[in-house]
This record gives sequence, structure tokens and C-alpha cells, in this order.
Amino acid sequence: MSNWRRFARNRLAVAGLVVFLLLVLSALLAPRVSPYDPNLQDWKVRLQPPSAAHPFGTDEFGRDLLSRTLYGGRVSLVAGVVPVLLGATAGTLVGLVAGYMGGRWDQILMRFLDILLAFPMIFLALAIVGTLGPGLFNAMLAVAVVSLPGYARLVRGQVLTLRERDYVVAAQAAGATHARVLLRHLLPNIVSPLLVQATLSVGSAILTTASLSFLGLGTQPPTSDWGEMLASGRQYLPDAWWLELFPGLFVMLAVLSVNLLGDGLRDYFDPKTKNER
Repeated sequence: MSNWRRFARNRLAVAGLVVFLLLVLSALLAPRVSPYDPNLQDWKVRLQPPSAAHPFGTDEFGRDLLSRTLYGGRVSLVAGVVPVLLGATAGTLVGLVAGYMGGRWDQILMRFLDILLAFPMIFLALAIVGTLGPGLFNAMLAVAVVSLPGYARLVRGQVLTLRERDYVVAAQAAGATHARVLLRHLLPNIVSPLLVQATLSVGSAILTTASLSFLGLGTQPPTSDWGEMLASGRQYLPDAWWLELFPGLFVMLAVLSVNLLGDGLRDYFDPKTKNER
């Protein structure tokens, strides 16, 4: 059975993949499919409910909510993926060095990670953004930093198990450099759990960056972002319910889809599940 057919047997994972790809596609095609300029203000249609002219309604400035939601997906999805890439890259490097080198390197790096883990994720992210200043880049950097310990601990645990394997010992005996052992013999064997962890982390990153934007520390107006849209619309509840419904629905779909995809990848790479298939 091909790899795709084996993965496709998990219908929830496939559904998650399809939904996430549709969200990405809608964000990429936002300039072509959005009916209006997302920042175009029309006070004559201020706070209008969903209609044929404005399927998602309009906001407090008369801006089309469908257009802003589609454009907001470009920011929110990037803000979910980029911190994961940064955190996974840095965490992998830290975990490789700590697990392979051991000794003092391991002690120093692990104590640093313990300090980061001592703080709740959102509080640490708030402290970082509060220090660096509000903005999308600083919000993504904060999310990357708070996600780093998880990747580092995962990689370190894998390396501690793999470094005693015969092929690693043989490479060391043959005179392979530390860099070659790490990159050629250890890293390829930890890609699978890393991929699963990264996929599951995208949902958390989307929620965290949306929370920072909701608090005014992430994306700044007039740029549309799902978290910022939720923040600006909350003062008009319960009358203008559409201001919260549609951005919140897109956040939910994004997080749910990547979580389903991550669960599917975890089952796909699980040796027990693989043998059952």
C-alpha cells in the first residue's frame, strides 16, 4: 500500500489537511477573490449584518468583513507557521547539542530551558512582546521563544536514545566529525517526531499570536488579523454578533484542521499503527 493510501485511511487527518489547504488557498487568493479592499471605509454601511452585498457583514468603519477575514488569514497563518519554523530550528539545534555532547553542555542548556518552562507560555510571550514592543514580528519572535523548549527536549530525548546505536558508534569510530554524526546520522532519524510536533504546534502558535493581537500587542491596525478583528469587534457585542463569529470561526477551523492533521501524522509514523496497516 502506498504511503498516501495508508495516510488517507485516516479520514479525519485528510479532512484536516483539506480544510487547512483551503484556508491557505483562500489567503493566497485574497487579492483576487475579495469583493472589496479590506481597508476601504464606507460609513453608509457601518455595522451592517450579513447580506448579499456583504456576506460577512461590515465592521464599525463600514469595511467589508469577508475581505478583511480573507486578508487576515494571510497574516494569521503566517503568524502560525513562522514561529513554529523558528522555534523548531532553534530547539532542534539546542537538543542536538545537549543530547550528543552531554556533560556540561547538557547541564547548561537544560537549566536554561527549565527557566523558560517555569513561566506559563502566554505570560512569557507577553513579557517578551512587552519588552520588545508591540508588532507582528515581535509577537512571532515571542511565540518562537516560548515554543523552543518543547522541541529541544524532544530532540534531546531522541538523541540520548540514538547516540548509543551501532551505526552512530561505527561512524564515530571511523573518524566522522561531530557535525557529520549529528547531521548525517542523528537528525534524519528524528525528523518524524519533529514533523508531528511542529504540525501540532501550528494550532497553538495561531492561538497565541491571535491572543497577542487581541490584547493589542500583535498586528496593529489597519492591518487585518483574526485576533485583531476579534478585539475590535468585542465592544459591539451582542448586537453586531458577526464581528466575532466569522473571525472566530476561521481561527477555530485553522486550529482544528492542523490538530487533526498532526494527530494523523502521529498515527502514520507510529510503528505500532504502521504494523497494523
